[in-house]
Amino acid sequence: MAEYKLIAEPPLAGYDETFGNVRLVSPADFALVSIALPLGDEAKALKAIKTGYGVDVPEVGHSAISKDGNARLLRMAQDQAFVVFTHDQPDAAAIVAKRVKAAVYVTDQTDVWTALHLSGASSRHALERICPIDLHADVFAEGHVARTVMEHLGVMVVRDAQDSFVLLSASSSAGSFLHAVETSIRNVM
Repeated sequence: MAEYKLIAEPPLAGYDETFGNVRLVSPADFALVSIALPLGDEAKALKAIKTGYGVDVPEVGHSAISKDGNARLLRMAQDQAFVVFTHDQPDAAAIVAKRVKAAVYVTDQTDVWTALHLSGASSRHALERICPIDLHADVFAEGHVARTVMEHLGVMVVRDAQDSFVLLSASSSAGSFLHAVETSIRNVM
């Protein structure tokens, strides 16, 4: 009987294309862990997160970079956030749990999501074609995060710099997600 070795790999790993002044990349070493604050112990959890990451948990709809610059906290709801960081091993939840001294509930979401990083002068124009939220810098500033829909796919959008966005969507529809973003970029070039 043949021997097979399965290797976990993000669905869009290695994708890196430039279209005019826009670059679209799928990071190969992306990790995403959800953190939920325990009912009744929210103050203890918030303190543990601040101690572990050196930054307060941001307000809902905002993100914050850890003091060491190695992680971004995305606040999606009053009692839920995500930690996004560079990591290529299947132990992302353990890394976060250790940093917050197990004061929150953690769930590794890395395999559930796929990430695209869109940057360049026309990146916002490309997203405006498929994203129903206002991404203008006066409304959706650096550090803002929102859940939305793009081409019938659920997406989290993070503005991480002036002309730069991190897009997160379900890994099960990664190909469709990539196609939608690529098509929109081509339509504005």
